[in-house]
This record gives sequence, structure tokens and C-alpha cells, in this order.
Amino acid sequence: MNISLNITKTITELLSGFMPEGAANIGAMVTIALIYLAIFAVAGLYLVLLERKVAAWFQLRLGPNRVGPWGLLQTMADALKLVSKELTGTVKADKFLYNLAPYFVIVSSLMALAVFPFTKEFQAFDINIGIFFLIAISSIGVIGILLGGWASNNKFALIGAMRSGVQTISYELSVGLSLLTMVLLTGTLQLSEIVEVQKNGWLIVQGHIPAIIAFMIYMIAGTAETNRAPFDMVEAESELGAGFHTEYSGMKFAYFFLAEFINMFIIAAIATTVFFGGWLSPFGITESIPWLGVFWFIGKTFLLVFLMMWFRWTFPRLRVDQLLTLEWKYLLPLNLLNIILMAVIVWLNLTIQF
Repeated sequence: MNISLNITKTITELLSGFMPEGAANIGAMVTIALIYLAIFAVAGLYLVLLERKVAAWFQLRLGPNRVGPWGLLQTMADALKLVSKELTGTVKADKFLYNLAPYFVIVSSLMALAVFPFTKEFQAFDINIGIFFLIAISSIGVIGILLGGWASNNKFALIGAMRSGVQTISYELSVGLSLLTMVLLTGTLQLSEIVEVQKNGWLIVQGHIPAIIAFMIYMIAGTAETNRAPFDMVEAESELGAGFHTEYSGMKFAYFFLAEFINMFIIAAIATTVFFGGWLSPFGITESIPWLGVFWFIGKTFLLVFLMMWFRWTFPRLRVDQLLTLEWKYLLPLNLLNIILMAVIVWLNLTIQF
């Protein structure tokens, strides 16, 4: 299977024109890292602003409207405030693990962004195990949460971390199985090929009933995996203060906070790629203008992000026993039956294609 390195190849060729090949390769990697760090920072900051605006809209408030035009610079001001705050912690914390934990969370989110095909040419690494890589790399973040809660030497942080471990491991099963249902339809794990398959119709249409069921399960499980309401037992304010990051302040707290919003973007971006055609426009209406693909991708992703924010400001928080009952007694058995249904539909060639 051909593994193309779209942005990597373009930047390397550009740098090779005026520097040695080895230096060009290193320069390309540094340039790509800086591009993705910029995307990471800007997306994180403005997803926070979007959350606050959506919350205000649902609650008939104005939301941030003082710093900058229409409050657009509010999150910049918040970031500067967090940068300037003192990094405090508990005396008996395990210093090494306490300081290491935020980096597990932030690095796993950044690595996941690298494999997304924003357009046909805007993809850092197009590996042939793309879906598997995303599932695997998203599992690393929970290690940071567990380390942060345990190393803080705080009972509330530890309870929050343990809840996170149970919740994330449980709901990862449903996320993985719902994506596996769609892999049965595409026959590949490579994200660029999954998008190419959808030129005959988005997979949520091609797979019809089992694809719609898989999407619904994926969105519920994805929301739970990102520890967002109504599944935010990890940091239930009325019970655990701030949960696993109670003892973190300043930029260390900001890393955890930012990672939550980036993970929400990642869950939505996976759904966009696997269910809704990635960068492809509906019915190919802008196929002749390839650079519009990035706007289609971002637009679809933000619609799904809005849906996840809608969940947060609509449904009340579940109890921890209800949360685990939903996964193990309902979503997981339904997922297994849905995989069998999809396999039968693919075997009998009952898919819908245009």
C-alpha cells in the first residue's frame, strides 16, 4: 500500500533547494512540528471561546464580549493569565510524575492530529494503519490523568483519576468497535483511502442502518472518552472539586484544560473522516476546487463539536454506576450486534452507492 507524506514531501523538496538533504529533512520535521503546534494552540484557544459562546447562547446570556471585538481575544487574555500564574503543588507530591503527567495528555493529542487528512495534500503522515494508530494514541492520554491524580497526593484527585481510568477504558471499547464497523465497509485502515472510498457516497449513507447506529454509538462513547458532561464524573465539581487536576495551577492546569478541547476536536475529526467524507463536498459540488476541501473538513468537524457542546448544556450528569451500566449493558452488546449486521450487509452487497 502506498504511504504518501504529502506536506512532509513538499516542504522537504522546498528546503532541499538551498540546503543539504540531511539538513532539509530535519528542517522539514521542525517546520511541520511548528505548523501543527500552531494549529493545536489556535484550535484549543478558540474551542474554549466557542464553548463559552455556545453555553451563553443556551442560557440566554451574551458570553465573553469585552476583550477584543465580540470578545474574540478573551481566551488570549486567559492564556496570558495562566502563563503568569505561579506553579504551585503539594509538598508530598511525587514531583517527577506530578510534572510529567500533563505532557502525556498534551503530546498524545498532538500526535493524533498529525495523521488527519485535512485535504488531499494537507496531511503530515498518511500511514496505512491510521485508524488503529488513532485508537492506540488516544489511549495514552489516560496515563497522564492517572499519573496526575496519583502523584498529587490528594484523595479527590486520586478518586477522579480512578474514575477516569474506568471510564476511558470502558468507552474506548465502544469507540473502537464502532470504527471497526466502518472498517468492514471500507476494507482499509488508511485514512486517505477511507476518504477516497466515499467519493461514491459518504459512509454513513453507504452503510445506512448499521452506519447510523455506529455513528450514534461513536458520538456517545467519544463524548464519554473526552470526560465531558454528561459523562464528566472525572471532575464532578460538586463531589471532587476539580477532580484529577485539583492540585495543578498555571500552565500545567492549562495543558489538561487545552487537551480536553483538542480531544473533542479529534473525536469530531475522526467522525468527519470516517462517516462524513472528510474533505469531500456533498455530491462533489466543489470537487474542481481542491483547496476548498480544508473548509469542508473544518466545517463538518465544528458541526460535530457543536453537537458535543449541545450534549453538555442539555443533559444532566450521570451517576458513576449509570455511566458504566450504559456502556457494559447497552452500548457494547449493541455494538457487537451492529458489527454482525454490517458484515451481513457487506457480504450481500446491500450498500448504497451513487
